[in-house]
Amino acid sequence: MQYKQLPYIKNPVSRILFGTAMSPFFEDGEADHILDAVYEMGITSFDTARRYGLAERSLGRWVEKNNLREKLVILSKCAHHDDFGNKRVSEKDIREDLEISLNELRTNHIDIYLLHRDDPEVPAGEIVSLLNELHEKGHIGAFGASNWSHERIAEANAYAKAKGLIPMTISSPNFSLAEQVEDPWGGGCISISGPKEAAARAWYLENNMPVFAYSSLAHGLLSGRVKNRADAEKLLGEAAVKGYASEDNFIRIARAEKLGKEKGLTIAQVAMAYLFNTELDVFAIVSSASKERMQANIAASEVMLTKAEMDYLDLKD
Repeated sequence: MQYKQLPYIKNPVSRILFGTAMSPFFEDGEADHILDAVYEMGITSFDTARRYGLAERSLGRWVEKNNLREKLVILSKCAHHDDFGNKRVSEKDIREDLEISLNELRTNHIDIYLLHRDDPEVPAGEIVSLLNELHEKGHIGAFGASNWSHERIAEANAYAKAKGLIPMTISSPNFSLAEQVEDPWGGGCISISGPKEAAARAWYLENNMPVFAYSSLAHGLLSGRVKNRADAEKLLGEAAVKGYASEDNFIRIARAEKLGKEKGLTIAQVAMAYLFNTELDVFAIVSSASKERMQANIAASEVMLTKAEMDYLDLKD
């Protein structure tokens, strides 16, 4: 497992974060064995959110039980729209979400705190000012956004620079080998995958902004079980089919399978290796209850791909 030290975060961040957006975390079910296993593999960073049911509670209980708080990096998210689509990007909602998250996680600080959704009608300066206040009070470390466009992050950081404030230093968009062809869940999901998002990726590269890639295996499309649309409709949820089941993505899967056979890798491993061979500073958020699949993901993060192989996967030849 590789790690990197990032600004405003005490501990190094593991290149793969374990994501709790899955059962049994949603229901606060028995999940300690999963967390024990991934921690033993070297994954020391964990992704959760106020939106993920009781996942924060499940994670927080495990952390406290094992006395691991000072050894981990916890990422949580706030201000997701409600079930009726109402936007919640406001000072009141952010403060309320943070208070609940701190209680559920049984901690006095969250290492990485992200806005889960955006509301372009709210001035970015207001948000970054509030996050600076929460940072100064020691409640949060690094902060940034999930599902914000790079233009809005740039707006927030221009304000921070002008006011002498800490900028957003982390972003968590969708990013994977598969192109997100539609918003899977609605409500402003932002992707930087695929040829249409080349300008966004160029901005991330130019600004050296770390990418915490969610749905890094395209919500199961790149798991190796799916080869065509019929497979997708049979094996994946409605959101994954909506977001990723395109003909170009099935071509990418076929190419990943071919390349994988040459290298002794699975489709999922090729897709994971792809992330870590882009020019971007990528951290992959991965959810899996399988110890074997997580070990395979970690191994894939060390695989080197040539430019020709990356172009082949990117459908550039």
